[in-house]
Amino acid sequence: MEALICTKPGTFEYNNIAAPVLQARHAILQIKRIGICGTDLHAYRGTQPYFTYPRILGHELAADLIEADGADSFIPGEAVTIIPYFNCGKCIACRNGKPNCCTGIKVCGVHIDGGMVDRLLVPTYALVKSNGLNYDELALVEPLAIGAHGVSRANIQKDEFVLVIGAGPIGLGTMEFARIAGAKVIALDINDSRLQFCKDRLKVDYTINALTENVLEKLKEITSNDMPTVVIDATGNQQAINNALQYLAHGGRFVLIGLQKEAISFSHPEFHKRESTLMSSRNATREDFEQVIDSMKKGLVTPTTYITHRVNFSGVKDVFESWVNTSTGVIKAMVEMD
Repeated sequence: MEALICTKPGTFEYNNIAAPVLQARHAILQIKRIGICGTDLHAYRGTQPYFTYPRILGHELAADLIEADGADSFIPGEAVTIIPYFNCGKCIACRNGKPNCCTGIKVCGVHIDGGMVDRLLVPTYALVKSNGLNYDELALVEPLAIGAHGVSRANIQKDEFVLVIGAGPIGLGTMEFARIAGAKVIALDINDSRLQFCKDRLKVDYTINALTENVLEKLKEITSNDMPTVVIDATGNQQAINNALQYLAHGGRFVLIGLQKEAISFSHPEFHKRESTLMSSRNATREDFEQVIDSMKKGLVTPTTYITHRVNFSGVKDVFESWVNTSTGVIKAMVEMD
């Protein structure tokens, strides 16, 4: 079967590889859609932590179930997505209900080969029913679950001011679920077209362009000098993360969804005097996936508005480089399998 392999940073190659063979407690999927996310773009650029080459990318997936062992509630032929964070089930994180940060986690398309293939073998515990969602919607459940998990970590309360830094797909999903939680959402980015998307499509309350506006003054104006009680980084940019503490209210929570390779650094006195809470948000849980699917079904989230670019699997190699550049207007690229 055909696979698209990232052989080294900046290079893709199509190759024929062996089709998967069914194993105990596993399922074989026929891939139908592959969403392209920041993890894939970072891997292509060579800036993704926890990554080695060559690697088959792709973890935002929609598929048809071909066959399965130990998945009695699933029927061959039905549409599914997956929770792509394969966990051990035995470590302290798994025992405490946090398989999303398992000590031996294997993320599909990051630590192990992913979904840019015709067929994929996955553990049956990773399967998620479609509940009537179409392929496009199913492929968008995972990135939205990342945002939903970050919002859950922040324990957002109604009418809190929540600053989300980064208006890429993960940031947009974070804004959606912060809004659903009742927050007054502020979007911060450096791209006017993405900020306009936040206003027009997501009905975000406030937007700030960090390149053309004084961020601190705007935040003081919006919050009546209180500053946001929750700041969530969805950029994975070291400078953005290091600068963001100054935007946080005293007693506030700073949540890092975005990920980068280097050390983070900010003033201890500034952190201490706020009695700040700093936390990371890694991957998502089944509960987050279920919340996303339920929100889609209720019309609280319209995920297909994020899809700005489409390409057939055979054309990915030729266009992937363009998706790295946000000036092309890409928010979410969707790969369609034949």
